[in-house]
Amino acid sequence: MNHGLILPILLPMFVGSLLLFGARLSLSLKRVLSLAATAALVPLSIWLMLQADQGALQVYAAGNWQAPFGIILLLDRLSALMLVITAVLGLFAVLYAVRGDDERGANFHALFQFQLMGINGAFLTGDLFNLFVFFEILLIASYSLLLHGGGSERVRAGLHYVVLNLVGSAFFLLAVGVLYGITGTLNMADLAVRVAAADADQAPLLGAAGLLLLVVFGLKAAFLPLYFWLPKAYAAATAPVAALFAIMTKVGLYSILRVYTLIFGDQAGSLADMTQQWLWPLALLTIGLGAIGALAASSLHGLLAYLVLVSVGTLLAGIAIGTPEALSAALYYLIHSTWVAGGLFLLADLIARQRGVKQAELVQGPALQHPHLLGTLFFIGAIAVAGLPPLSGFIGKLLLLRAVEPGWQALFLWPVVLLGSLVTLIALSRAGSTLFWRVGLSQLDSAELDLGRLFACIGLLVLSPLLVGLAAPVLAYVEATALQLHDLPLYWRIVQTGGAS
Repeated sequence: MNHGLILPILLPMFVGSLLLFGARLSLSLKRVLSLAATAALVPLSIWLMLQADQGALQVYAAGNWQAPFGIILLLDRLSALMLVITAVLGLFAVLYAVRGDDERGANFHALFQFQLMGINGAFLTGDLFNLFVFFEILLIASYSLLLHGGGSERVRAGLHYVVLNLVGSAFFLLAVGVLYGITGTLNMADLAVRVAAADADQAPLLGAAGLLLLVVFGLKAAFLPLYFWLPKAYAAATAPVAALFAIMTKVGLYSILRVYTLIFGDQAGSLADMTQQWLWPLALLTIGLGAIGALAASSLHGLLAYLVLVSVGTLLAGIAIGTPEALSAALYYLIHSTWVAGGLFLLADLIARQRGVKQAELVQGPALQHPHLLGTLFFIGAIAVAGLPPLSGFIGKLLLLRAVEPGWQALFLWPVVLLGSLVTLIALSRAGSTLFWRVGLSQLDSAELDLGRLFACIGLLVLSPLLVGLAAPVLAYVEATALQLHDLPLYWRIVQTGGAS
């Protein structure tokens, strides 16, 4: 049994606990511990990805209680990929935070580590109940991180965020209880076997539980009509928190991909692909409304929050199509959208600091320091997020458009994605011209351009051209990931062999 599998959970858990109990430690020591723990996750997750790329599933049975009776962690190509995305994003977010944002409230670094623990646990768990547990860990940490720094705007956004997610948690428990009551298991691989063999009289309740889970995951992923909490929450959060939150919607999308491919997938009998008829229109509507929201946004932070919704809709479209080609395109786009969105939230904060406002309001303001540097970074981020060549957003959207077969799906997907990209480009062009051209002649005396913050921002944005340079191996990996997700007998063997790795 590979004990390295549990380290992405244990490392932030122990460091977070140490930081919490050592609340009186100096801030410098807290920063060193948090940076070291977060940085260690990068090589650890890359090592696990290399392990997963060998093709075999790796299972870690907690307490040596084998599946389906014990709690297991599951490492496949998908979970390993999500760990790498999270580790890289978390490292640059904490690099930005240690330049002063962590001073705005107590226990920032402990909460940051618990957030990473919850996210990593959600990606690694092979048990539906423990997916709920890790959801709660990351959500509790995110509640406090969202309020970090105080202020009435954050309190209002946080209240909506907390109430909606508490409702989602209640629905999650109801769905889990129904599934356990009917099948007698919550191991995902075992659930897949039992749902496939379920009697006709059990199908309606199983289907109801499956749709209830879709509501829960849809709330986490923030697609229409469950996205209302996201724009204000992301716009109000401090820059490193908003950057880390770029992975939060992907946790919901990951859960949809995992549950509705494995448990309610092609071989689930009468419940096979039960969500496809719902996901497809919701994906297209989310893209459209996200683009309109970005166009109507009054601040750069709000614009970026709506662009997160556009990326959610684009990813959901790939999941709804469901073919290996569409899933591989969606996974490539997921990598791109997470890192670029995180970098743009950091850049928005850099611009806001230059203008002397809490948010980069899209109105005339003072001149910026180093406008050419910030403008170049904004141009790179805008080109990438709008999906224009030659950056990674173009490759992801092109692969998705090519993945859909000629027919009614292509008839809807092509115009929605292309028009969404056009509206996104218009919104970003308007924001860029306002922030960099409609400026006064003088600069604020208090304006600053911290090199540490600038490095973290550049580090995330430069990953877009890097994804283009590494497109061949990245695409090979995500294509193998999509094929593995469709190999359901491979996952069934987890319970048939007792969970041995």
